[in-house]
Amino acid sequence: MKAKTVIILFLIFLFLIILLQNTEVVDFSIYFWKISMSRIILLPSILIMGFVIGFITAKIHRKKHQTKMKEEEDE
Repeated sequence: MKAKTVIILFLIFLFLIILLQNTEVVDFSIYFWKISMSRIILLPSILIMGFVIGFITAKIHRKKHQTKMKEEEDE
C-alpha cells in the first residue's frame, strides 16, 4: 500500500476510536440556541463542516488566483 493510503486509514481508525469513546450527551450553544446532542453526532458534524468550509475557501482562493494570472497574461 502507498504511504498516503496507510496514513488515511490510520486517521480514520483514530477518528473511529475517538467517536466510540465519546458517546455522552453534551450541550452545544450557538448565540441564543442551546442544542443537546451526543458527541458521537457532534464530532463528525463539526468535521464535515470544517472540510466544507476549507473546500469552499480553497476554491474561492484558487478562482481569485486564476483571475489574477489571466489579467497578468493579458497585459
